[in-house]
Amino acid sequence: MDVGLQLIFSSYGWENVSDAEVYAEELALAERAEELGFDAVWPTEHHFFDYSFCPDNLELLAYVAGRTRRIGLGTAAVILPWNDPLRVAEKVAMLDTVSNGRVRFGMGRGLSAREFAPFRGIRMDESRERFDEAARMIVDALRTGFIEGQGPHYPQPRTAIRPRPQRSFAGRTYAVANSPDSVEACASVGGRMIMFSEAHWERRLPSIEHYRERYRHHHGEDAPPVMTADFTFCHEDATYAKEVAERCMAKYLESLLEHYNLMGTHLDEMKGYTGYGKQAAKLREIGFDKYVSGFLAANAYGTPDEMLEKYRDRHAVIGPFEEAACFRYGGMATDDARASMQLFAEKVLPELKSW
Repeated sequence: MDVGLQLIFSSYGWENVSDAEVYAEELALAERAEELGFDAVWPTEHHFFDYSFCPDNLELLAYVAGRTRRIGLGTAAVILPWNDPLRVAEKVAMLDTVSNGRVRFGMGRGLSAREFAPFRGIRMDESRERFDEAARMIVDALRTGFIEGQGPHYPQPRTAIRPRPQRSFAGRTYAVANSPDSVEACASVGGRMIMFSEAHWERRLPSIEHYRERYRHHHGEDAPPVMTADFTFCHEDATYAKEVAERCMAKYLESLLEHYNLMGTHLDEMKGYTGYGKQAAKLREIGFDKYVSGFLAANAYGTPDEMLEKYRDRHAVIGPFEEAACFRYGGMATDDARASMQLFAEKVLPELKSW
């Protein structure tokens, strides 16, 4: 089983923390991850707000590549509507070249209206078609060494990618997939499905099964394991682990609801987002407290034994999976985040990697 470290670069929940301090803390975890035996680091892409700010995760990973030797370099994810596909293909190929094949290329579509707004000329209601068009262009470019496109958003004459991709990205391509359309897009380009641990896994299983069916339809073989992304906390004291994890996760969810306006109605009729509109309506119905309860039930935290039990339960529901664990979020104290990651590496990681 492959286990990575998720980095979100957030300042929401901390008092008097500078952006530079956020980066220093997150990058220290990234460098420590290799020493502790994690398989990859997975920075997000977000812009402008204290919810999360990593505007170019490929550039960030170039720094990590120079500070490490073996750990995988994953994007979770490059938000394609905000990036030109030619430049994405070039940067992925270059990073893979200088890191000796360590890149894991993850793609996403974007959900925050307030993040879309400053990107002039990029409408949120075009994100579905932009993602589908760009994803195919980039995946084909990384396979063939040439990028071209005839679509309405990214008309592109056939152009060589230099440095030319030297290694296959089969098995190293990922996509965030929550909506049915995103599941189809992920499966069609041969991507591994990235799922954030947001709700009970029994409720997520139909989406995973749909992905597996569509992957087999497109490629004639079984889909690779999905990657789940957890917000976690590991401590030998069960009471302390519960208190810290639940407080920090609630704070993180507070920032998430603000950032995406998930209780608003703006997604109800927006092209490409009506599924999220239905989820928002359900969230308005059940309220914040029940949303937190479902989130806590889905994520793995607690003592090492409690965490392993939660991962076993997940495996029993969805089958084999990869994991990306986030240790710094929601105002968590630096010492707690570092100690949690250390204990996880000592007591949880070896067992997971043996699966």
